[in-house]
Amino acid sequence: MASIGNWTIVMDDKTIIKQFGEDAGAYKIDDDNFWSQSKFENIWAIHYGASITSDEVEYRDETPHSSYTDANIGDISQFINKWDSQHLIKLQSDWDIDNVPDETQEEKITRLGARPTSYSS
Repeated sequence: MASIGNWTIVMDDKTIIKQFGEDAGAYKIDDDNFWSQSKFENIWAIHYGASITSDEVEYRDETPHSSYTDANIGDISQFINKWDSQHLIKLQSDWDIDNVPDETQEEKITRLGARPTSYSS
C-alpha cells in the first residue's frame, strides 16, 4: 500500500497534488512534453514528502514499488515548480477578480496587498 506524502503525482491524470499547508490542492498540468518524458513511462503514481523511507514510486507493471531516490527520475522540484506555477496563476486570477465598485488601484492594493508575482511551496 502506498504511503501518503506531502505531494502526490498521478501520471495518467497529469495531476500534482499538494497535501499540506494552507494552499493545499490539486492542479492538472497540461504539458504533454513534460509528462511524455521517457523517465516517467512506467510510473503510475508518486507519493513524496512523508519521509525518506516512505517516499514511494508506484509502477504500471509488476515492477515492485520503489523509493523516489531509487526510481532515479530527477529532483522532486520538477513537480513542485509545475504546481507552484499553476498556483501563482490562480492567486493572480483571484486577485484580479476581487474588485469593489469605485475602488482605486491603490485602495485595492491597500485592501489585498500587491498582486502576487511569485509563489514558492
